[in-house]
Amino acid sequence: MITPPNSLLDGITSRVVDTTDVAINILERRGDDPATAPQKTVVLVHGNVSSALFWQPTMLDLPSDLRVIAIDLRGFGGSEHTPVDATRGVRDFSDDIFAVLQALGIPTAHFVGWSMGGGVVMQYALDHPVLTLTLQAPVSPYGFGGTRRDGSRLTDDDAGCGGGGANPDFVERLIAHDTGDAAQTSPRNVFRAAYVAPGFTTPHEDMFIESMLTTSTAEGNYPGNSVPSKNWPGFGAGHLGVLNTMAPKYFDVSGIVDLDDKPPILWIHGTVDAIVADGSFYDFNHLGALGIVPGWPGADAAPAQEMVSQTRDVLKKYQANGGDVTEVELEGAGHAPHVERPDEFRRALLVTIGYTGDRPDAPPTEAIVIRSAD
Repeated sequence: MITPPNSLLDGITSRVVDTTDVAINILERRGDDPATAPQKTVVLVHGNVSSALFWQPTMLDLPSDLRVIAIDLRGFGGSEHTPVDATRGVRDFSDDIFAVLQALGIPTAHFVGWSMGGGVVMQYALDHPVLTLTLQAPVSPYGFGGTRRDGSRLTDDDAGCGGGGANPDFVERLIAHDTGDAAQTSPRNVFRAAYVAPGFTTPHEDMFIESMLTTSTAEGNYPGNSVPSKNWPGFGAGHLGVLNTMAPKYFDVSGIVDLDDKPPILWIHGTVDAIVADGSFYDFNHLGALGIVPGWPGADAAPAQEMVSQTRDVLKKYQANGGDVTEVELEGAGHAPHVERPDEFRRALLVTIGYTGDRPDAPPTEAIVIRSAD
């Protein structure tokens, strides 16, 4: 299950780490020292419908005296397609990462999580010591869909959330390994429309599409099951699979505000993110408000989730409780700042982990420090 060599950039290696529960594939840089101290170790965690392949350009661009590891979550990349128990939220993913790091002899590190991976590393921080957290376009601390601004759930069955929200044609195109752009629901067009800002191009697009196509659609992986609901739009979150891990009845990492030892947090995100936004094009309630999904019962019953505002609220409380938080908001960037704005992402990450000795020509990053609520 090792990542196919033709998907790897020069200087990146792939290997499988066998843990008690699941075999997990990791990417590393050729030449990184396994004896590197935790203070110079960076662990990268990808998001939904992707894999560690998305991190390769970032890995190669980071200073050579760091140890950099990108992990394929179960059901993605070269990792085993073990079912995900969504009733545990994202703890299956977090536990797998812990098992991998234990096997590698790494007690702690700097953690970077993208999208769903942001939720995974927040869960990891609730369960284990971390040095810093970098949250790139992270899922809201209250999950994906189905909550009001304060995180309270809209329905008792999380209507409109979870596995039933996946586009079935997109899932079929993942299964068919569709690399083309003829259909709007092809992975390539989803990447162009949702993962990055409109009009953005990259020479690594084929590699990123290949990464998306590693997503397992076996039972218990992506997207997950659903249950009938008496509430609009007629389905609720199931108990298995990737999308259900972020249903609000199973997922809530807002407890990071109460950590005794609060790692410094970098929150980096783009202003034109189509996936994680106060009006997400992947939130059924927002789509209902736009008239794209018929029968919307109105803003009182089914308001769009204010994902970015929820993250900002939680991080303000984190800071008010003594934590160090920096927000970097990138104007015109989409859901993948590390792909779209690599220099700014790199610089912000290195500042967060306290790295010294960076190349002198690195461009500055304008950071907005989140201030505590009055």
